[in-house]
Amino acid sequence: MSALPRYPRVITIANQKGGVGKTTTAINLGTALAAIGEEVLVVDLDPQGNASTGLGIDRKSRKVSTYDLLTGDATLDQTAMPTVVPRLSVAPSTLDLLGVELEIAAEADRAHRLRSAIASHMAAVEAGQAQRAYTYILVDCPPSLNLLTINAMTAAHSILVPLQCEFFALEGLSQLLQTVEQVKRSLNPELSIHGVVLTMYDARNNLANQVVADVREYMGTRVYETIIPRNVRVSEAPSYGKPVLLYDLKCPGSQAYLKLASEIIQREKSLRAA
Repeated sequence: MSALPRYPRVITIANQKGGVGKTTTAINLGTALAAIGEEVLVVDLDPQGNASTGLGIDRKSRKVSTYDLLTGDATLDQTAMPTVVPRLSVAPSTLDLLGVELEIAAEADRAHRLRSAIASHMAAVEAGQAQRAYTYILVDCPPSLNLLTINAMTAAHSILVPLQCEFFALEGLSQLLQTVEQVKRSLNPELSIHGVVLTMYDARNNLANQVVADVREYMGTRVYETIIPRNVRVSEAPSYGKPVLLYDLKCPGSQAYLKLASEIIQREKSLRAA
């Protein structure tokens, strides 16, 4: 496969464990990046479609979805929908995604479907035929290491790993890192770990503080300085179809995601200069 184009930057948000804050991170990081002027697309590759719902996309309005994108029946332009956030679009998901693995399993390019769709979109951008030229594409993965996640990793420049501050956090991380290495060796040599973001942190919990210390010792500088706190406003926001940054800008969760976006932009500058 040809090298990924420099723009847009494709960051896959992955962790095979559920409930660690992948979707929340995708929605609010996308919102924060859009707020500072980036043109952002969230690609929802989770059949549950929570990123789509959390960005206000009603299930009935998802006429074209990432299922159509991966089967080759729709382009990125045809799949993407605007959200309530300026400069933030979403390629929504439906339960049809549950069957996509069986449909494309026998195809030689089954792991490259998303990468090819992004490359086609870039060609349309260069030809002046695309509706939007994205600077960031954030891919929200399902809570498993299946073909959907492999597609997301094959398409990505880097992986962002949300990690809940809980007892078994490191156990799941080592398995994910092994998968990243396998994808890097066989499918996408450019893939790297962008960073690990610690989520659902409660400063009153001694175990949470120990997990933070352990993860920083294990992963070093790859762990972002910003930690996302456990915050009821963050949990409430999706039920209103809004990112927490729109629901309550001043709450600790919103402020943490703004700081994380700033930190990611700084890390991006370092990566591009390297």
